[in-house]
Order: sequence, then C-alpha cells, then structure tokens
Amino acid sequence: MIFLKIFNSAALVQDDQGQEQVVLGKGVGFGLKKGDKIDESKIERRFIANSHQDEVNQVKEINASTIDLTNKVIEMVEPLLNVKFNDFQYLALADHIDFALSRIEDNIDISAANTRWEVKNLFPKEYKISEKVIALINKEVKVNLPVSESIFMTYHFVNAASDNDQVQETVEITELISGIIDIIQYQYQMTLDTESFNYSRFITHLRVLLVRLLRNKHHKSGKLDGSLLGFMKIKYKFFSF
Repeated sequence: MIFLKIFNSAALVQDDQGQEQVVLGKGVGFGLKKGDKIDESKIERRFIANSHQDEVNQVKEINASTIDLTNKVIEMVEPLLNVKFNDFQYLALADHIDFALSRIEDNIDISAANTRWEVKNLFPKEYKISEKVIALINKEVKVNLPVSESIFMTYHFVNAASDNDQVQETVEITELISGIIDIIQYQYQMTLDTESFNYSRFITHLRVLLVRLLRNKHHKSGKLDGSLLGFMKIKYKFFSF
C-alpha cells in the first residue's frame, strides 16, 4: 500500500490492486512522499474511495484536531458501553463533533429541549455517558457546549450500541405498541393521527414504559413509574389507567 496525498486528518493511499482508500490513524501519513510505503499497522479506519465516496469526501473535510478529539471520546465511551464503533459510526460522531464546534464559533445553538425528558429516561446510561463526553470536549477544547449536545451525543451512542442489543426486544416493543394503538382506536372508536406531534410524543412515552418493563427497570412492586404515569394521564385524556 502506497501513500498518495495527505488531507486535514487523513491520508489517501492506494492498495496493491490499485484501489484508492482514505485511511485514518495516528501519524499514518506523516513525513511521507507520494509513492512511499504506508505503515499499515498505523491504520485505524479506512474508507474505500469508489464504494464510499460520500464518506471519503466527509473525512477530507474534518479537522485533524477533531479526529484526535474523537479518538479520545471513543476511548472513553467504548469500555463504558461495551461496544466497538464501526468506521461509519466513528465518522458520524467525528462529523458531529466537528459541526458542534463550528456552531459554537458561529454562536449557533440548535435546541433539543423538547426531547430531553424522553432521551434521558429512555436511554439513561447513554445520556449519562454523553454528559461525561461533553465535559471532556469542553475541557479539551476550552468551549462550553450547550445541554442540547448531550441529547445529540446520546443518539450516536445508542446507535453504536444497537448492534449489541437483542433484536427480540425491538420486535416485542414494536408489536406491543401496535397492539396498544389498535386497542385505543377500537375502544374509543377513533383514528389517531399518526403524523401529529401529540401522537409522536405519546409513542415516545409509551416506548419508555415498555423498555422499562422489558428490561425490568420498573419498581419492584410491579407498578409503572408514578411520575411518568401521572404525566400521561394528564397529557393523553383518552386513557383510563
């Protein structure tokens, strides 16, 4: 494998079959000239140019400092979640961190306050880890990322962990939600607007309850979370718990 070109945080290389790849790794292209042999032991991530051109272009644009920061985040998160980020999950996280830091420079804040409650309760472990990650980034880069970034980070960590989740749980939850919706519509002789915001919120809250039940995170008494149950009674008038 030979070296072709260096980008912000990556190196363009060519394998023995003439296939171009963009590779990531500490010092992978440092001090090399075009045609030099690459130390393949330094390669940590790779993207084949023809197959993943969008990802290749994305890698080229990410700052080298962001790649270093992403590596630190990954080193923290992987053992805590017992997961291994694949190349595309890694790239998505690096791109998000890069974009988040650029938003700070431009004083842009994308609010996610209306989903914070759901995310914290549906993915408590991932959310707590995301808070640690935000603290790490703030310390490393000397910035003050908004709380909303914890929510966005949580999505990345849930996605990374999804490969290790039991598919059966997802199937059960989906079937249960479908059955509950059918019962509600039959009982109240109504058709729920599946495109409405209220429906979306209800499904999110319902999913929280089902995840807790399936993962045995409800109270030992077997009763559902009181605060959440009370909230749903008020929010969704058609229920009679």
